[in-house]
Amino acid sequence: MFSVPVKMQHTSCTEDRIQHALDRCLDGLRPSENLSQSWSAGWCMNRWSLEELIKRDPDNFLILLQQILRKAREVQQECHYELVAPLALMFESTLLQMPLCPSSEKVLTEACEVFHGFLAWPEPYCSVCRNLLSTLHQELRAPGISYHRLVREEQGLATSSQRSKIITVFLMNPTEVPPEFLSVAEQLSSIEVSQRESCVTLIKHSYQSVLGTKYPLHTINSALQCLSDDELAQIMSSVSDLLESAAAMVDIAKARKHVEGGLEVLREKLGIPSSNGKMSDGVLQTLGLPAAKCYTFHWDKDNFDVLNDILDIESELTLSQTSESMEEDDVDNVDVEDDEYDDLEDVCTDYRASTFSTVSSLSTASKDSMFSTLSVASSECSPLSTLSSSSQASGTDSDFCEDVEDDSSSTVSPSKTKNSGRLSKRISRFFKPRSSNSLCRAKSLGSPEAKELVVAVRSKRSNSLPQQVHLRSSDFGFPVIPLSQLQYVCYRRRPILSTDDEEGPTGATLLRVVVFGADHVAGRLARAYSSLRKRERDCPHLTKAFRMKFFFVPVRRDTAPVNSRRSSLQLSASPLKTAISTTDLCVNGMEDSTNDIANLLGMLDPWYERNTLSLMELPVNVVCQQTSKIDSDLSEGTGEERLPIFADLVLYYCRHAARPALIQLYQAEFTLAGGVRRTEVFIHSLELGHTAGTRAIKAMGAASKRFGIDGDREAVPLSLEITYNRIHISGRSQKTRTEKSCTSINLQKACRNSEELDSKMECLRLTMTEVLKRQNSKSKKGYNQQLTTTEVKVDKVQVSGTCNTTFAVCLDQDEKKILQSVMRCEVSVCYKPDSSTDWTRGRVFSSQTQLLQPTFCSLLCLPVATFSGPQP
Repeated sequence: MFSVPVKMQHTSCTEDRIQHALDRCLDGLRPSENLSQSWSAGWCMNRWSLEELIKRDPDNFLILLQQILRKAREVQQECHYELVAPLALMFESTLLQMPLCPSSEKVLTEACEVFHGFLAWPEPYCSVCRNLLSTLHQELRAPGISYHRLVREEQGLATSSQRSKIITVFLMNPTEVPPEFLSVAEQLSSIEVSQRESCVTLIKHSYQSVLGTKYPLHTINSALQCLSDDELAQIMSSVSDLLESAAAMVDIAKARKHVEGGLEVLREKLGIPSSNGKMSDGVLQTLGLPAAKCYTFHWDKDNFDVLNDILDIESELTLSQTSESMEEDDVDNVDVEDDEYDDLEDVCTDYRASTFSTVSSLSTASKDSMFSTLSVASSECSPLSTLSSSSQASGTDSDFCEDVEDDSSSTVSPSKTKNSGRLSKRISRFFKPRSSNSLCRAKSLGSPEAKELVVAVRSKRSNSLPQQVHLRSSDFGFPVIPLSQLQYVCYRRRPILSTDDEEGPTGATLLRVVVFGADHVAGRLARAYSSLRKRERDCPHLTKAFRMKFFFVPVRRDTAPVNSRRSSLQLSASPLKTAISTTDLCVNGMEDSTNDIANLLGMLDPWYERNTLSLMELPVNVVCQQTSKIDSDLSEGTGEERLPIFADLVLYYCRHAARPALIQLYQAEFTLAGGVRRTEVFIHSLELGHTAGTRAIKAMGAASKRFGIDGDREAVPLSLEITYNRIHISGRSQKTRTEKSCTSINLQKACRNSEELDSKMECLRLTMTEVLKRQNSKSKKGYNQQLTTTEVKVDKVQVSGTCNTTFAVCLDQDEKKILQSVMRCEVSVCYKPDSSTDWTRGRVFSSQTQLLQPTFCSLLCLPVATFSGPQP
């Protein structure tokens, strides 16, 4: 008989289980791994199960970090691009919850070396790893600072130098989501973690992260319980300042000594017994993350008026920030241009600003050469801006960038006099016009002229960048420069759309807006976002107090009428159905409800598909069931109750989805029968004619039985004049004008397969159901004997009724957005309403570079948070 060390046996078994769970999280992420649809069921549970496994023993966190590093090395050697972002995100989330990372293990130093090798990889992989490296560098100096910041901001704890907060808002319509989802959201909103509990948790976590088991947590807890609430808040503020100051140090050893010395001083003040220098009797405890501060609102409008209630609830925050900003703005009169140049210097020195873009313009060259005019443009447009060129032969690429500020948490220096000028400048920006950001030519593209104008910025990839834009230069008030005076440079780059993903002033409270629903809710969100921009441009209100980020959780609504409340709603396993028939259209030719926008986000970001989109493939009772509490002395709660799986998945999405994907919006200009003109915004689909009328009848609920629902063969054809720009595979457009007798015309975003995302521009799929032969009878109802369906890809459409023909229109499958008696409808890409004409202010151009005629305009896109951002 021989004895096997218990430690080796335990470690081997645990490592095998953790490695298997990690492999399950990564299965199917690579395109070469063609797994069947059945394997995708429960994908979102793999990561959740892995986290539950490592929480059983504090030592499991270190094992998982080592396994992730091992896998990252394999990915780097084999160039598996799709696995970079998931590994980086899992490493960061594991490190966030890790009770102690022993300095002797050198796992963080090793992680810096491994993930530093990905900085040379293309976007978005390098940006994800760059943000992880930032976290690693701070954790090396101030262990546990990531946990400390997140809890402090989510619980709204203000310190002497840190006043940032995070508020999470759930917007859902009770008639369109399962009641279980609504129950979980209300449960999250009802959880209240007292300030005292949060302070105790943060102090205990800091001591354990820095000093390990040198001082048992129960001893620290006993000493803290003897303090008053004000004293606890002061101690927590001191610990926070200590961590922030250490994180800002350059030398790692000095930073660690600074933190350890500061905590020892606080220990003496608290009266905690000193250590005898021997191994402490204390054990590591996993201090879970408290539930974020959440609010739930019933939402079924095309605006964000419901968010005004947050201002009343958070009145203390709003009043303090607004009054302080007003005082500073009245006292300090900072020159706008100087302020912008200060911001540009700050951005240039930030290592995270590594992506560059160019401005593509009017081109008369062929698709093969892809010559674009060298131009430099800056625009006074608000965040989320891009430009698009006017071209009849648009084989060129569009590539733009915008000056944005880093959204990393900022630390106020203890020396207030030193930074008072900078602080006043930052506050004064709250009241500047919303259109203050600039566009610039990028570096590293082979052009000497371009390199003179470099400004490093963060850029986001977008597959929502139409290039067919026809604007009048006279609208901007600039003279037309002859093409002969312009220089041409050849670029071969795919479209990049840059944006400031957070609407609102830097340093304000972050407001997470989480919306639940299908494509019709995505359209509602798009119209609310467009309305918000218009309102805030004229009179800033919400954006003065909040930075806003938008999250979208897909839910497949039931096909029942909207006004009939069902006791139970079912989720669809797959939102994609068979394409429309080319010979006949039945009543359900256009689907009652789809989730194409969520599937688009899933194609752009596989980790979103894995952790958010796959929620639809699980039964509601599974994801909403209450999880049992871990029965272990090594895991200690922070006053919060165990949450359902659905709550954990939604909070994970909100906490770690930091990069937006931009979804192009479209506008429809209507002319009604009375001559009234009306403009609406949509994001997914526009239904015209019989399809819209059928949807309106279905929305009537029980009353719809009296009208009956006819198919396209029984529908009355409409005499329509149709003009559209047809998009060819080369990227060029062809204007077509025709008159047809149609029962319905449907426009839908072309986003249902990866091939459509690979094209150089986004387009709409135009489906026309034309009546070729109709049988009319005086004694019987007319009958469409022969129908045909034509489908083309377009970027602009105009439909007009001939002979006083009117029709109905429905936007984004939303029964509340049906317009009747429409005579004319014109659809095109949507532009920002706050685009400015002064697009050259604050820029110094090369003497050899001449400005192109200003036929640019910013496209309006909806920024939806994803984990890694759109991948190429």
